[in-house]
Amino acid sequence: MTALRLYVVVGTVAFVLAALLSEAMRRIALRYRLMDRPGKGKAHGSPIPYLGGVAIVIGTLAAWAIAAPPDPQVLTLIVTGTLVAALGLADDIRPSRVSVRLTVEFLAAGVVVASGARVGIVGAVLGIGNWPDIGITVLWIVLMTNSFNLLDNSDGAAGGIATVTAATLAVLTLGTGWESIAALQLAVSASCAGFLVHNWAPACIFMGDAGSLFLGFVTSASAVLVFGLHDGSVPPAPWAVRMSGLLLLTFVAAVDTGTVVVSRYRAGRPLMQGGTDHTSHRLRALGLRTSQTAALLSAVAGISCTFGLLVTLGTVPAAGSLAVALTAGIILVVLAQRIRV
Repeated sequence: MTALRLYVVVGTVAFVLAALLSEAMRRIALRYRLMDRPGKGKAHGSPIPYLGGVAIVIGTLAAWAIAAPPDPQVLTLIVTGTLVAALGLADDIRPSRVSVRLTVEFLAAGVVVASGARVGIVGAVLGIGNWPDIGITVLWIVLMTNSFNLLDNSDGAAGGIATVTAATLAVLTLGTGWESIAALQLAVSASCAGFLVHNWAPACIFMGDAGSLFLGFVTSASAVLVFGLHDGSVPPAPWAVRMSGLLLLTFVAAVDTGTVVVSRYRAGRPLMQGGTDHTSHRLRALGLRTSQTAALLSAVAGISCTFGLLVTLGTVPAAGSLAVALTAGIILVVLAQRIRV
């Protein structure tokens, strides 16, 4: 089987499995009353079943297994990502303490870093070795994992953004010849697309923490592997390329998290408490429909990911792109505070 046909099979299997399993998991959730019920901090008006994330995880792992050559680092990512998904599933069934979630996430991120992945930015700039990047990488993976979790607050938003981001990572890794992680990201993208068949507005199932934590962890850790330093088999990119690439591929999640953090700090509310103060809620307050909001956020993710791809290819300057992305992100967070929600 040629490489192209193999990747077509991977994408098809992931899409079909996720689409079929999403309906199956919806029925299971309805049977056992595993529902996201309306309440304070919730935007939907009726109970919606959870467990869509289980379909995403199974579709991803099954499709990845078809094409994945042996790769210890990617296998480590798969195992830890599945552990984080299991944590999310447990939280969907019975909410756990924040301290428990963070402990598991930090441990999982630490295992990925111990396998050799690190951003390689601070040490490279200051010339003091790689040790500062170990803690920074762990912290960044955990932060982005929870940022994707926060994105899952509107029909189709998190799934659409993850579809675009994973597809970009698949293209980037195909260019380097890293087949195992390319197959993983292609499977993630196709699984999210299959899930969106049921999650696009009006959604009949949510991915829950099992899906959002899995997507956030696998996406952020994969981005570190792609842009950072790993096993030494790929020459490290300049630090500006690594930093701008990481930011551009997670731009929407970073802006949403910044918006929420600033908003809740100003209001004196706990940062980890749910609420209708996300970017998607603010866009709907401006008059956009739920489907339009998801489409717009996915489009912005597509634009930022495209710039990340161009930076990696050397088509646009990395330092300039980094400055523009940081400036645009700060402006968007400030402007978002002016929208009443």
